[in-house]
Amino acid sequence: MLLDAYSLASIMDDARIADNLGNRPIDSPIDPAGPVAYWASIPAREVVEAVRHKGIPAAVSYSAGTFVCNHVFYSTCHFVAARGLQVKVGFIHVPYLPEQAVEKDQVPSMSEECVIAALEAAVQAVAKAL
Repeated sequence: MLLDAYSLASIMDDARIADNLGNRPIDSPIDPAGPVAYWASIPAREVVEAVRHKGIPAAVSYSAGTFVCNHVFYSTCHFVAARGLQVKVGFIHVPYLPEQAVEKDQVPSMSEECVIAALEAAVQAVAKAL
């Protein structure tokens, strides 16, 4: 399974399934006064290259979907932008652990060791770009 480094967050929430609290927004803007999208300010491509250099599959993704992952990514970007904070923002999607995926139908997974190594490589790539 791939570890995805998202490079774009969009304003729209649109869920095909409900979240853990049962929410299922349809065509709902996260913040109607916000911009249509935000680009990640972390170097997503360099993050992916660093993770792949460790022998772990990774990819740049231009969509964080239209619900929970995207909502968190967009909201964080919007919070930072609205306050003029000088911090880098990005979102990395980490697959389930194998023990989490075993009861689910065809859900991708990645070992804890791979996840830790991938996230360490990602943090190092971001720090190097500062």
